[in-house]
Amino acid sequence: MYPWQTLARLADEKVVAIIRASSAVAARDTAHQILDTGLGVIEVSLTTPGGLEVIADLRRDYPDAIVGAGTILDEATARLAVLAGAQFLVSPILVNEVVATARRYGIVALPGCSTPTEMILALQLGAGAVKVFPASAWTPQDLRAVRQALPQLPLVPTGGITVSSAPAWIAAGAIAVGMGSGLTSGDPGEAKQRVVGLRRAFEAVR
Repeated sequence: MYPWQTLARLADEKVVAIIRASSAVAARDTAHQILDTGLGVIEVSLTTPGGLEVIADLRRDYPDAIVGAGTILDEATARLAVLAGAQFLVSPILVNEVVATARRYGIVALPGCSTPTEMILALQLGAGAVKVFPASAWTPQDLRAVRQALPQLPLVPTGGITVSSAPAWIAAGAIAVGMGSGLTSGDPGEAKQRVVGLRRAFEAVR
């Protein structure tokens, strides 16, 4: 899959489900819950023990899903994630070597940035999109103001996003939002209700 196809899918889904768990088993179970709702973009944080194996398993079990690796901090980990099958790499900070590794292997990098200067630098380095992190330090109005000045920025606010606040970020111009426990917590029925509710809300934004 080409980077532009990954980004198009991300923009279509409008949400990245972030999986962060205390074990590979728990991460795999949560990922299955979310993917079985029909949501097709998921990020497995490598703070999860066995996270690389989880990524490989999900790529095998859900060939139509887009599976990424999160919390990538260095080139070595980035390469291991790519070899495990990750289709995009997410970092909490801007690391040139991680972006370069993603470009080398033809996948998308989403580095974390907190200022417009960092965001433009990320694009110059070759990032496919920018993770606005932590989004809790911003507001949708802040994001809208930045995009008015820099409309070329593809932004994915992450950190503290909830089901109720996600539509406002999309309305402000984000291409998608990253959501962890605000989406994935609870039993499968609760997760499915959240995903269904999000999709309805996003349709209203359109």
